[in-house]
Amino acid sequence: MPPKRLDQARPFLTLIVVILGWLIVPVMVKTFARASFFELQAPISVAASYARDLQDYWTLRLHSNDELIEAGRDLARLNATYEESVQQNTNLEAEISRLEDLLKLPPYANYRSEYARVVRRDFSGWWQRLVIRKGKNYGIPVGAPVIFSGGVVGRVSEVYAYTADVELISSPGVRLAGVIEGETQPISFQGGINATFDPPKGVIEFVPLNVFASAMMPKKLVTSGLGGVFPPGLSLGTVTKVEPSADGLFKSGEVQLDPRLSSLTEVTVLVPLNPE
Repeated sequence: MPPKRLDQARPFLTLIVVILGWLIVPVMVKTFARASFFELQAPISVAASYARDLQDYWTLRLHSNDELIEAGRDLARLNATYEESVQQNTNLEAEISRLEDLLKLPPYANYRSEYARVVRRDFSGWWQRLVIRKGKNYGIPVGAPVIFSGGVVGRVSEVYAYTADVELISSPGVRLAGVIEGETQPISFQGGINATFDPPKGVIEFVPLNVFASAMMPKKLVTSGLGGVFPPGLSLGTVTKVEPSADGLFKSGEVQLDPRLSSLTEVTVLVPLNPE
């Protein structure tokens, strides 16, 4: 081979050698190298997250007294509303406990709520995930459900010393059972193929033929509780389209997910108190 062509092909030959070398490396070494990479990268991401929080703090300190007084009034109104909601929630919980005892129903699985700050978001075609600022140091397990005020965020896919990865429900790798609100027949939900800047969406399969939904008449999709990972009744999204499947036995459709998934700053991890 002429020297000129050899120089041009050298980068490709180097890449091929690296790929072949990586393929023959034992799986244990690959796993250790991957975990070590994320552990070394975590302090940088966490430090950047704390820096953003500090920047937000000093930004708020620059507001005028009038703006702070008005914000305090708004906060007082919200606190009053939340106090009333807490009282109503306490009464509802007591009523649920009474009905469970009366009907001999088993209680829902108990969870510990662990609030976590979002460090980084990855919404490329390959990744649909969040990185949160808590990990093994707070007892977060792999597979734990993650929620926010709008419903389901996703589930914990990887846990490190001080951080954890959360795979979003918009990811095609997430499958779970859901039900149309008010119905009892389970439906298979899966994350969809989402472009970087498009609204998040998912797909549903095995929808009963008697279920109808459209953009003008949407239906709310919630978790069914089957599988024991997610508690029942958590919001997944809104069913905006269903159509007959190829087999004609069921329907399939699309689910519009909460657009706030791409701008979350805090989430809640539901840590089981008695994991099996």
